[in-house]
Amino acid sequence: MRIVFMGTPEFAVPCLERLLADGHEVAGVFTQPDKPKGRGYAMAAPPVKQAAQRAGLPVFQPISIKTEETLAQLRELAPELIIVVAYGKILPRAVLELPEYGCINVHASLLPRLRGAAPIQWAILRGDQKSGVTTMYMDTGLDTGDMLLKAETPIGADETAGGLHDRLSQMGAQLLSDTLHALQSGSLRREPQREEDSTYAPMLDKSLCPIDWSKPAQEIHNQIRGLSPWPVAVTRLQGRQLKVHTSRLEEESSAGPAGAVASGKDCIRVVCGDGRLLALICVQPEGGKRMAAADFLRGHPIQEGTILGE
Repeated sequence: MRIVFMGTPEFAVPCLERLLADGHEVAGVFTQPDKPKGRGYAMAAPPVKQAAQRAGLPVFQPISIKTEETLAQLRELAPELIIVVAYGKILPRAVLELPEYGCINVHASLLPRLRGAAPIQWAILRGDQKSGVTTMYMDTGLDTGDMLLKAETPIGADETAGGLHDRLSQMGAQLLSDTLHALQSGSLRREPQREEDSTYAPMLDKSLCPIDWSKPAQEIHNQIRGLSPWPVAVTRLQGRQLKVHTSRLEEESSAGPAGAVASGKDCIRVVCGDGRLLALICVQPEGGKRMAAADFLRGHPIQEGTILGE
């Protein structure tokens, strides 16, 4: 099929590569404009642009998808189908209605659960036991279109949002391939979403990061996992910020106060609000690099009973 692909982050790259591997004609790739990145604020191309350039595909980076100029570009490309994967822009009706076969989106949740910008992270933050990907026909709503195919996967007990992201990106590529095969064979079926079953996954921000040690250990563990690798859960140790990238639930409990550090050599074990211990496995001191907690403790021993968060 003749396809226009729209996507921006690393999550979308496997889908683009799979379209090419399956022999589809990708007439053009739309992605967000380059943005400054890193300490030097050098302009960096989105991962999808980099992948498109490697494949020799035409790349378009409009500031707005709603202009007449952009619509004219799309008409000239004459796609039979538009594929959208984490593009980051809302498509107007004129774009949705342009291709013969409409616009198909790959969304990283089991719709109608977790519509919105951050479904992978919120699946973990909310303690879900499973996640997955859904393909759907796009409409003018936010992830409200008719569902097509789904693929489901369990979420590991210690799996971070970063790890789940990588797995779902590959699952999404396979599901997209299956969806287009069904479309071409005439076997694709639409399923309307049940509005009463929908939930929302808003964008992440740093207000979610501070750890409240009075909460149960499982809830804090979910917070750490769901915010890794960004924006990262944080606490305070002796007046300085300490980022927490990974953790592990311990079987032991303690009668100590919430936030108190218990004994441990290879990790930082902390008492949570329900008395259960949570082991901090990978941390990052203020102004420092990410490291194993065991390495951090060798240079920064913590006295048992020290309260985190103060």
